[in-house]
Amino acid sequence: MEMFYYLLFGGLALVVAILEFSKTTKDRINASAAFHSFKNNYLVVYSLMMAGDWLQGPYVYYLYSQYGFDKGDIGRLFIAGFGSSMLFGTIVGSLADKQGRKRACVTYCITYILSCITKHSPQYKVLMLGRVLGGIATSLLFSAFESWLVAEHNKRGFDQQWLSLTFSKAILLGNGLIAIVSGLLGNVLTDTLGFGPVAPFDAAACLLAIGMAIILSSWSENYGDPSDNKDLLTQFKGAATIIASDEKIALLGAIQSLFEGSMYTFVFLWTPALSPNGEDIPHGFIFATFMLTSMLGSSIASRVMARPSLKVEGFMQIVFILSSCSLLLPVVTTFLVPPSSVKGGSISFSGCIQLIGFCTFEGCVGIFWPAIMKMRSQYIPEEARSTIMNFFRIPLNIFVCVVLYNVNAFPITVMFGMCSIFLFMAAVLQRRLMVLAESYKSKQQDWTSMKERDTETEPLNI
Repeated sequence: MEMFYYLLFGGLALVVAILEFSKTTKDRINASAAFHSFKNNYLVVYSLMMAGDWLQGPYVYYLYSQYGFDKGDIGRLFIAGFGSSMLFGTIVGSLADKQGRKRACVTYCITYILSCITKHSPQYKVLMLGRVLGGIATSLLFSAFESWLVAEHNKRGFDQQWLSLTFSKAILLGNGLIAIVSGLLGNVLTDTLGFGPVAPFDAAACLLAIGMAIILSSWSENYGDPSDNKDLLTQFKGAATIIASDEKIALLGAIQSLFEGSMYTFVFLWTPALSPNGEDIPHGFIFATFMLTSMLGSSIASRVMARPSLKVEGFMQIVFILSSCSLLLPVVTTFLVPPSSVKGGSISFSGCIQLIGFCTFEGCVGIFWPAIMKMRSQYIPEEARSTIMNFFRIPLNIFVCVVLYNVNAFPITVMFGMCSIFLFMAAVLQRRLMVLAESYKSKQQDWTSMKERDTETEPLNI
């Protein structure tokens, strides 16, 4: 079965290379040198931040299990992370609009470094503290950096279309190439060099420190609402009012929660799904394969989003349906492929089929990230961007906490089936968002045409 990994990984790498090097002028966006300098600086920082996150990903569950904790204990640790992201992370993330997005990015680095340090302790309370700190950091990672980028991009007067280039490159690198390298590096540190499962967390802390130094030395500060008299509660009320008054923003939040909730549930489930009988699977190598397919997805997204004629609201419906089918595969294989009763060994035939489905899902994840970033830049108002983005994470974290709390109550196939249903619901909501967006655009064009006619027919006063 080891040959299966190499064939899958090599085939995916070849497809990604062909897609990247076969881009035509239609797939590229011409931008200024100043923009490219700004974009490259952000990509370096974002890649370091994501490397700090990805290095930890494949080994969190494994590290806890090595410390002797069972699936229920590990589930509660994961709940602590998502719960703190919902409670404390939402507050800290929302402060970015008022106190500054650059400060929030630095806070992410410090908080995540402290979380990495706690992994050296086998004490459950210390690990719980680390999960709380990690939850806060996660909220900042997925709100403060994007908010800083959009505000700084607009402040410097760059073309709005160029944002899609930065988004797609950020996902291609941060959620693709960097994730692959992180997975392989984690495998080398843990297995080849024999430093143990805590080594990737130490490497992550070092990279986060380097990224923080670049932020402090080269980034300028920007804010959301400039009003100094708005307290945090007023910010929350304002953000809630904006979401409630605009169905497009509410739909976007629901879509994000459904997809990311399924994605984070998958992160917890893929290890036990591929090794139900204690099979010896190369965690780092499989994770790198997942990230390669995510990179393939972001490469496809960058090509599609570079064409103005292809609207993101339209093609994302197909992506959500495909992702729904891919996570339904573990349920289907349960009925079609007889389960193996052999303990240990390499991955089973059923596991190979599921691995292909999981890679397909990761490809959809690679398309999802730049697409959702693009839609957020279009629909979420600048003055409350971080606050609203963290509002979106509240239902997401509630959903994941409920799933993980009941992880021992239901079979893994039931969990995957539920995720598949939620992803199909996301496709339905995406359809509704597309209809609203087209209706709004049509009304705007009619209004503009009417104003032009009124201007042309207005009598001149002589």
